[in-house]
Amino acid sequence: MHACARTFTIDGLHVRAVGVEVDIRPGLPSFAIVGLAGAAVREARERVQAAILNSGLEMPARRITANLAPGDLPKSSPGLDLALACAILAASGQIDRASLTSHALLGELSLDGRLRPCRGTLAIAQASAEAGLARIVLAREAASEACLIDGVAVAPASTLAAAVQILRGGACEALPPAPAAPAHQQGHGGVDLSDVRGQESAVEALVMAAAGGHNALMSGPPGTGKTMLAQRLPSILPPLSHKEAVEVTRIHSILGALPQGRLMSRRPFRCPHHSITVAGLVGGSRERRAGEVVLAHRGVLFLDELSEFQRAALEALRQPLQDGRVSIVRAARAATYPARFMLLAATNPCRCGHFGEKHGEQCRCRPADLARHRRRLSGPLLDRIDLLIPLHREQRPFSALRAHTSSARARERVIAAREMQERRMRGQSFLLNAELDAATLRAYATPDLAGQRMLDSACQESRISARGLHRVIRLARTIADLEGKTKVSAPHIAEALRLRAGDSQEQ
Repeated sequence: MHACARTFTIDGLHVRAVGVEVDIRPGLPSFAIVGLAGAAVREARERVQAAILNSGLEMPARRITANLAPGDLPKSSPGLDLALACAILAASGQIDRASLTSHALLGELSLDGRLRPCRGTLAIAQASAEAGLARIVLAREAASEACLIDGVAVAPASTLAAAVQILRGGACEALPPAPAAPAHQQGHGGVDLSDVRGQESAVEALVMAAAGGHNALMSGPPGTGKTMLAQRLPSILPPLSHKEAVEVTRIHSILGALPQGRLMSRRPFRCPHHSITVAGLVGGSRERRAGEVVLAHRGVLFLDELSEFQRAALEALRQPLQDGRVSIVRAARAATYPARFMLLAATNPCRCGHFGEKHGEQCRCRPADLARHRRRLSGPLLDRIDLLIPLHREQRPFSALRAHTSSARARERVIAAREMQERRMRGQSFLLNAELDAATLRAYATPDLAGQRMLDSACQESRISARGLHRVIRLARTIADLEGKTKVSAPHIAEALRLRAGDSQEQ
């Protein structure tokens, strides 16, 4: 007897359809799995056999061959267990084979027959809907995540026996209630821009970066508020749109980083330690696993102590910063993942952190130390950063320092600027000013005559590269949007040039 069940497997960030074909013939009892099955799938033989027997069902004492098609696609997810078990039961006549054609089956089996959830549920439910399947049968704990996708009915099951009952036409278990939004989804952890006293220019530059999605580098002595400002950036970012939320939630679901099975509403904020490897930051390893830049898609990647990161890891950021995607090639297989994020970085001006200070502790670094510190950050990487934000120690008494703005007010300005960008670029693939290409810049951000003269002067003085020229115009477009202006003028270009230069003359 032959039967086929339908399921899916994760391949990088993609979902691939898998047909689980089972053939049962007379012969000595055996159970073989073919079709590029990984270790987790090969071990399914013991799990499936024990689960079937402990669920009060019959495990055929015959020669069983299971083929996972297509045969050239590697499969490593234990989520194929349920499809394997149901295909065996259908091939042995315990389930109607026709019922398998309209169902997607997903779940790992325990030895006692309980059904466990697997990563990538949302993406697999989405693929099931696109494949035209009527229903997806999965673990009860994963049902709320699958329900985020329209177009496919969700049938939760706690055990293999319950899944079999569903395939036999029985009633489904009631869907579990949607989990309450976790605390980190409801607010911003109690942090607010009003906590920052002084540093008015740095706060305003952070608002500009958030409004246009621009990359920014904060530089200053220890204790000047670099990390404090970075931690408050999420509080001024607008929530994800529904389309973005599905896209981001799908990525986090596949990578096993989705909390509580809810649609994400806040933009990701990833903050890896400076000891992270190249594979951990941009992705890699034998399985072509995605890295932090992919988890930061549509959000923020914060790199604290930028100069302490491995040089190779920082250089690997150049492609995603430029193209909004990262390509990973391993042996004969390659994958391209979305990585459209805003880079926010922080660094000390030198090894001891006091270079350029006019007051307080003086720099103890030798000229060779300063040169070595500067070489940690390459020119091509710095050229992909739009704002260089210098922070200095405040010389005013603490009692005289006041908050520049609150997160609520700053977020209103950011949202208004982004709405202007959305209206202007409606119908195009771009979402933010930082993503505009050369042709779109000419259409929407050509500066006035005085602004063009400023840019010509900067180019002639070799203060800016061709790539940097486009980044200055993008930033100037954002500054104009924050002011509610439709045209980019000379003051906007001057401010963009100043922000791109930072305090380079001092460092």
